[in-house]
Amino acid sequence: MPLSHDGGRIDGGAGQAVTARKPTIDDVARLSGVARATVSRVLNDGPNVSERSRTRVLDAVATLGYQVNLQARYLAGGGNRSVLLILASDTESEPNSYYQSALEIGALRICAQTGIELATHTLQQTRADVDARLIELVEDSRCSGVILTPPFSDRIELLAGLQRTGTVVVRISPAAHEADGIPGVGMDDEAAGFALTRYLIALGHRRFGFIQGLAEHLSAEQRYRGAMRALADAGLGADAMRAERGNFTFKAGVDLLPGLVARADPPTAVICANDDTAVGALFAAHRAGIDVPGDLSIASFDDTPVSALVWPPLTTVHQPLQAMGTRAIQIIAETLTGGAPAVTGAELLPFSIVERGSVARVG
Repeated sequence: MPLSHDGGRIDGGAGQAVTARKPTIDDVARLSGVARATVSRVLNDGPNVSERSRTRVLDAVATLGYQVNLQARYLAGGGNRSVLLILASDTESEPNSYYQSALEIGALRICAQTGIELATHTLQQTRADVDARLIELVEDSRCSGVILTPPFSDRIELLAGLQRTGTVVVRISPAAHEADGIPGVGMDDEAAGFALTRYLIALGHRRFGFIQGLAEHLSAEQRYRGAMRALADAGLGADAMRAERGNFTFKAGVDLLPGLVARADPPTAVICANDDTAVGALFAAHRAGIDVPGDLSIASFDDTPVSALVWPPLTTVHQPLQAMGTRAIQIIAETLTGGAPAVTGAELLPFSIVERGSVARVG
């Protein structure tokens, strides 16, 4: 069937023209000379289609540049391509300034390409019935996939309950080895803690403070373990590190830094579990007249936008949060397409140390 291009038109040779608008499945049917139902069967790789008809449909698809509307396809077929992104909250503290939105942005970037709709839900992590409520939410929504952030991503009984619902589960920053059969994506937090502390040791620092996050966030706890491993690797004892328990918030940095630096042998470097805490520590240092980085170096994790906006800007470990959100959706899409988990265990994305002005060499 001859085709000719003329001023934004494609002439099918039968007096019918397809304009430069976005082509439809009916356009494909007209151009290929087959029924609409036949086009649908070809696009869905269905049976009972001759090779000749299949070739004509695929040629028409290529000529027109037709793209399948994935969301419409799955909804029409009775499938549910919705994914729930589950975030943790604590009513006693402010939310992380960027962590949650970065994951959501990354996930949304790939949703249109995969025909997936994303819904974000925030649940109070400290409620006694939160796991049961989460499972009920999944069952009621009849979603195809769930993305769990810490600490939900490490709750073994919750993970088992979600698997029984038949939904695809992907964990963000998983740390629980018992659930290694469930897909996950994150960075190597222990290695990141080791690398950041080793970097500070190379600058001459020998006395450290560490403001930790919530204990049930196991991936963040690994950052502290990595820091302690770096001390041991350098021949420094455990007494070279003074730790305080925070909760990932600006307020934690403001409240806990003064106690760390008020000791007789104050640290020359303070590591914070995330950037929000580090910004609070930096504020407390300014308020106390402590020169950063002249008297005290401050470093942290995540590389959120605020880390580059404060003064001095923070040295921090870049955690690829948006890429993690994107990859989580990809894993769910691959699993739904293939019918079996495309990834098992934790898939680790690379991290890097972003050197800025909040850290200096001792002496």
